[in-house]
Amino acid sequence: MPYEAPDFMDVDGLLTDDERVVRDTVRSFVEERVMPDIGKHFEEGTFPHNLIPEMGEMGLLGASLEGYGCAGMNETTYGVICRELERGDSGVRSFVSVQGSLVMYPIHTFGSEEQKQRWLPKLAAGKAVGCFGLTEPDFGSDPGGMITNAKPTADGWVLNGAKMWITNGTIADVAVVWAKTPEGIRGFLVEKGTKGYTTRDTERKWSLRASHTSELYFDDCHVSKDAILPGSTGLVSALMCLNSARYGIAWGAIGAAQACYDEALRYAKTRIIYKKPMGRFQLVQQKLVEMLTGITNGQLLAWRLGNLKDTGKSHFTHVSMAKRNNVKMALECARTTRDMLGASGITHEYVSGRHMANLESVITYEGTHDIHALIVGMHVTGLNALGND
Repeated sequence: MPYEAPDFMDVDGLLTDDERVVRDTVRSFVEERVMPDIGKHFEEGTFPHNLIPEMGEMGLLGASLEGYGCAGMNETTYGVICRELERGDSGVRSFVSVQGSLVMYPIHTFGSEEQKQRWLPKLAAGKAVGCFGLTEPDFGSDPGGMITNAKPTADGWVLNGAKMWITNGTIADVAVVWAKTPEGIRGFLVEKGTKGYTTRDTERKWSLRASHTSELYFDDCHVSKDAILPGSTGLVSALMCLNSARYGIAWGAIGAAQACYDEALRYAKTRIIYKKPMGRFQLVQQKLVEMLTGITNGQLLAWRLGNLKDTGKSHFTHVSMAKRNNVKMALECARTTRDMLGASGITHEYVSGRHMANLESVITYEGTHDIHALIVGMHVTGLNALGND
């Protein structure tokens, strides 16, 4: 039977006709191009590179950006794209999020016209891949403590340091790297093959296996003067990129939750226990209702956030609340589904175990569950629980 996304209160009825067309297009793409092979990619720890140009042709890369070959869709449409992609796998959605929100967005927002003309059309078409270098081995939740530095020279800059947990790092043609300079934290474009710049994949992962997670190293890495993103001004610029990516995560997590709920419901209707369908048991029905309620809440939260962004009324704390709530909800759905499937839930025959493993990364990256609680908490109380200031 074909996948049926749970939408108990017809939240998608709030979408425009154009937004629903994109939803249906991406949903078909996931069904036909992602689902047949993604389980194998997860098992083998590989990424489906063949999908990159296809996603570029569909306008999914940098979808909400204007010009330079980008699709110029609204923020709600971009959210719908993320939701449908993560129904397939968090690794696929992560690729699109990084490419669009963490690479194309900073070039589009902080880059020079020459940088935009050179990189954005190729990145939008999937003819080039980018990565975002902010997190370091010892500085995740405290990015301002970064050690990576860039010192000016007569003809450019010399970078030294390391970045860790970088999606797409080993396959990236260009890296958006954040480093400390005498004038504060700035963004730089470092191209693949630059002397002193090396990468390697993070091995032995049990989460986000269908994704390249990498380490970046800079050892007297010399870049030209025009490698700096001229509009980047301090850590706030990097955090603006993260806010854009977190928005996509808030939508994407719903797709993972919907996939798990769909699997749990089908299993409950067909699995016979004590001579009757498992779905007839009260505890099973309670679990299904809890999952469906959580998904519905997440749908409404994401849709409202998209509406706020489209009307210029969103605040970064809105994104933190949505990312925090929806990823936790999705992880609980995945765990509940895995539990309902019993021993079968640990096999690759079913999707819930894969989503459960992936969401353990999603709930950690781009702001942990607890850090987002402190971001919202500081906003509502006016008291800073982060750091010493």
